[in-house]
Amino acid sequence: MPPRYRAGVLTEFTAVPPCVLSTGLADADTATMRILQVANFYGPRSGGLRTAVDELGSGYVRRGHHVTLIVPGPAAEREVLTSGVVRVTVPAPVLPFTGGYRVARFTSVAAVAASLDPDVIEVSDRLTLRRMGAWARERDVGSVMIAHERLDRLLGQVLPRSMAQSLADVANRATARAYDTVVCTTAFAGEEFDRIGASNLCRVPLGVDLEVFHPKRHDDAVRHRARRGAEHLLIHCGRLSVEKHVHRSIDAVALLRDSGMSVRLLVVGDGPGMRKLTRRAEGLPVDFAGYLGSRSEVAALMASADVALAPGPHETFGLAAVEALAAGTPVVVSRSSALAEIVTPESGALASDSADGVARAVMAVLDSPVAQRRSSARERAEQFSWPHAVDGMLAALVG
Repeated sequence: MPPRYRAGVLTEFTAVPPCVLSTGLADADTATMRILQVANFYGPRSGGLRTAVDELGSGYVRRGHHVTLIVPGPAAEREVLTSGVVRVTVPAPVLPFTGGYRVARFTSVAAVAASLDPDVIEVSDRLTLRRMGAWARERDVGSVMIAHERLDRLLGQVLPRSMAQSLADVANRATARAYDTVVCTTAFAGEEFDRIGASNLCRVPLGVDLEVFHPKRHDDAVRHRARRGAEHLLIHCGRLSVEKHVHRSIDAVALLRDSGMSVRLLVVGDGPGMRKLTRRAEGLPVDFAGYLGSRSEVAALMASADVALAPGPHETFGLAAVEALAAGTPVVVSRSSALAEIVTPESGALASDSADGVARAVMAVLDSPVAQRRSSARERAEQFSWPHAVDGMLAALVG
């Protein structure tokens, strides 16, 4: 029987001395753990969350750990993924107005979890499965929650800022109490926990697949088809939902066209906002590719574009933007999001939260030498690898 592990209290990841991390990781490499990953809002088109959960789980398996993932789905199922992760699907209803996302009930997840006897759980859910923290503590099981989004920002889309912040603080205090460790991927993601004085916060940046998303994916034929005669090709990749602010990319294209620039925007992704966004783009040089299941196809489009757009102000990491950087394509991002920590002046530009701000940032990027901006984009992405993210998460899980 492998030893039990309690996830310890870590300070911000960048503040932990390397020797402390090295010791924890050495223990993790010599003792096999039973790691249970739990994620709601995980589905065939979940985007960044699914990518992060799958990549981390795969990394744990490669380090010799036993990993089970519990996710919601239309019917009960158990399968062994090519990564070696055992994925257990529990029946769950579709959440209305979310574009097909499902939410598993706590009781269903807890019943499966109890049968697995894990050493530690990793929960990728802020609210609907928060009770998993208490469940783990009652059983002397270590617990880690990954904060994939900013709750105060999400609530702020429908509530006054002060009310949104107050409600988020209440929920975040409960979350911090429930789990041994709260993992945030950036300083921006951790701000709302810093505000309430949470002492069990750990920062672990996510990674990017540096092989799939690579400048070598650039394809002149793909570029020619996508830009349809325009001089410059812009790309926006991500879920078409309100928090992503896709409309800002579309409106920026209108301003660029009106200024005399020859541009075309390709929007890659699907979601509840598709119909409204296509109406908004009528008459503009904007095409919608929909959801593309092939990562290599997405990588080729990214690598063949001139600039990638990520204007959402609530991104806590922005995996699609980092994937664009890895493909050698500079990005224009919201200066209000976590991507302001990631994008450097050489690898892209920060934009104010307006269509005019995005348009001006695009022009600034296009004014820089092509070879320089593409090499700088790739160099920046190379600082974010999945093996490094796995190292950080194992340090958090072991404690």
